[in-house]
Amino acid sequence: MRQLVLLALVGLGAQLVDGSLGMAYGVTSSTLLLAIGTNPAAASATVHVAEIGTTLASGVAHWRFGNVDWSVVRRIALPGAVGAFLGATVLSNLDTSIAKPLMAVVLLALGLYVLTRFTLVGLRRDRLGTTHGRPFLAGLGLFAGFVDATGGGGWGPVGTPALLASGRMEPRKVIGSIDTSEFLVSVAASAGFLIGLGSAGIDLRWVLALLAGGLVAAPIAAYLVRTVPPRLLGSLVGGMIVLTNTRTLLGADLLETPALVATAVYAVIVLVWIAAVTWSVKEHRVERREEARRERVAAGSDA
Repeated sequence: MRQLVLLALVGLGAQLVDGSLGMAYGVTSSTLLLAIGTNPAAASATVHVAEIGTTLASGVAHWRFGNVDWSVVRRIALPGAVGAFLGATVLSNLDTSIAKPLMAVVLLALGLYVLTRFTLVGLRRDRLGTTHGRPFLAGLGLFAGFVDATGGGGWGPVGTPALLASGRMEPRKVIGSIDTSEFLVSVAASAGFLIGLGSAGIDLRWVLALLAGGLVAAPIAAYLVRTVPPRLLGSLVGGMIVLTNTRTLLGADLLETPALVATAVYAVIVLVWIAAVTWSVKEHRVERREEARRERVAAGSDA
C-alpha cells in the first residue's frame, strides 16, 4: 500500500512538472520504477499506459487555457506515434541486462540536456510567431517518439527544448502542444508494448496509482504554466534525472564501481546541481528586473 501511495505522489509531482514544463512525467516515473527494480520494458510500458489518461487530461486542460497550437499538434503527433511504436518494439525485444543500462544512458543524456539547456540558456523569444516547417516537425516527432518509448520518457525532453530553442512559439504554446500531442504517442507506445510483452508485463495497480496522481495534477499544471519559471523547473528536474540515472549506471554489473568512487561522483553531481539551481534563480531574477525596466520605459514613452 505504501508503494502505491508513493507512486501516486510521484505521478502527481511528475505531472505538475510535465504540465508546467512540457517534459519529465515519463522520465521521472520511469526513473523511479527502475530504481525499485522494475524490468525496463515493463517500466516504460506501465508509464505509457498511465500516460494515456494523464496526457488526455493534460491536453484538455491546456486547450481550455488556450495553450495549444493545433497546427503543430497535427504535424508532430502522427510521426511521434510511429516512432513510439517502433521504440516500444525494440525495447520489448532487448535482454533486460542490456536494456536497463541502455535506458539509463538515454535518460541520463536527456537529463544533462535539460539541466544544461535551461540553466545556461533559458528560453529564446526573438522569433515568436514564425512557423515551423513540416519536415522539421515530422523528423522531430519521429525521433522524440522513438526516444520516448526506448527511454521510458523523452517526448517532452526532446520535443519541448527543440521547439523552445527555435523561438517560434510562446513557451506556453510549446508546452501545451507537446503535452497534447503526447496522447497519441502514448497510445502507440502502449500498443507496441502490449504486442511485445502482453498485458502480463504491465502492473495495473501501478498504472492506476500513477494515473490517479497525474489526473489530479493535470489541470493545476496547465494553469501554473503561465506563472512558474521554466528555467528553474528545468534545472531542478534535470539535476534529479542526472543523479538518479547515474546511480543506476554506477550500480550496473558491467561497471562494478567501488563505493568510494560512486560517493565522490554523487557528491560532484549534487554540488553541480545546487550551483545550477542557484544560477537559475539568479538569472530569473535578472530577467524579471529587465522586464520590469522595459515596462517602465514603455509606460513612460506612452505617457
